[in-house]
Amino acid sequence: MRLWIGFLSIFLCFSHVCLGASELSKINAQIKQTEQQNKKLEQQVKTSDREVSKTKKQLVKAADKVSDLEEQRSAMAKKIAELDTKRDGINREMEKNHGRIADATAGILFVASNPSFDTDDMREYVLMSAVLTGMSERLDGEIERARVQVQELGKIRDARAIEKEKLDRTAEKYAREKKELDKLLRTRSAQNEKLKNQHSALQKKLRELSARAKSISELSAGVGSSQMSGDARFSKRKLNLPVRGRVVVKFGEKTALGLKSDGWRVRTRGDALVMAPADGVVKFADSFRGFGKVIIMSHKNGYNTVMTNLGNIDVMLEQEVLAGEPIGRMNPDKPEMYLEVRRGNKAVDPARLFKEQ
Repeated sequence: MRLWIGFLSIFLCFSHVCLGASELSKINAQIKQTEQQNKKLEQQVKTSDREVSKTKKQLVKAADKVSDLEEQRSAMAKKIAELDTKRDGINREMEKNHGRIADATAGILFVASNPSFDTDDMREYVLMSAVLTGMSERLDGEIERARVQVQELGKIRDARAIEKEKLDRTAEKYAREKKELDKLLRTRSAQNEKLKNQHSALQKKLRELSARAKSISELSAGVGSSQMSGDARFSKRKLNLPVRGRVVVKFGEKTALGLKSDGWRVRTRGDALVMAPADGVVKFADSFRGFGKVIIMSHKNGYNTVMTNLGNIDVMLEQEVLAGEPIGRMNPDKPEMYLEVRRGNKAVDPARLFKEQ
């Protein structure tokens, strides 16, 4: 009996060891599997990050091409409109000229059909000769003017045809580039899934902030800005404006309401593409009373840029964007951006950062 119990003890002991070894093997296998999955996940994250970075760079190039084409097409359309105005003016002048030629011709024909030359009355002869000469010279002048007008009209028609051909040639290219830009924007939107989870809570917080803020400056101060540092490189390099256009009100100048401007007002084309002025993070992207749709971005060394009067916004809160990346379009009904630059809680002259176009 004692011998049998001993054998049983040895067997149980052996079974326990075997059981422990089996569990350990399973755990090791699970650890190995988890490590492999983790490596795959890390690789996917790296690939995803690379794809996002690639999309951003492609967007910057595409936005630049589309913006260039929009500006070219706008310039061509403006030139065609100017040529049309000039052509209409010449046509009106030619109609008047036709009347003047008709009057001069009628005068000559009247005199020619009613001759009253009398050699006994030299005074009347001289006067009649002078009238005929004057009418003839007037007719010659009007005919010459008509010739010049016809020539000018021909030049205008040729110039208009050239501009129209250029405009038509760019139409297909513009449609292609615009399609590519829209496709990239959709890709970027899909890549922003992670941000969408945070979006609702942030949006609620910012709506409360915009409801409390009395001015655009308060709103900008409320969203915060990047860390202040001694690195002044960001403010030394001149940046491109976020939208193509002409500065009509500068920093410190009086606005239409007689107030001192804390930024620039930039006159743009309707529906003009708006691009990130520098690398940064979107801190506000929503409507704000009196300023339409507004984007506030935080950049290096404590700088914020405020861009107003957008018609639509193509970025999300806390989204990181590259300089030149498309972030929205201007409002076609109000094509004038108010651009404000702030550092900490102070407005800064945009001339420190931006070059005028």
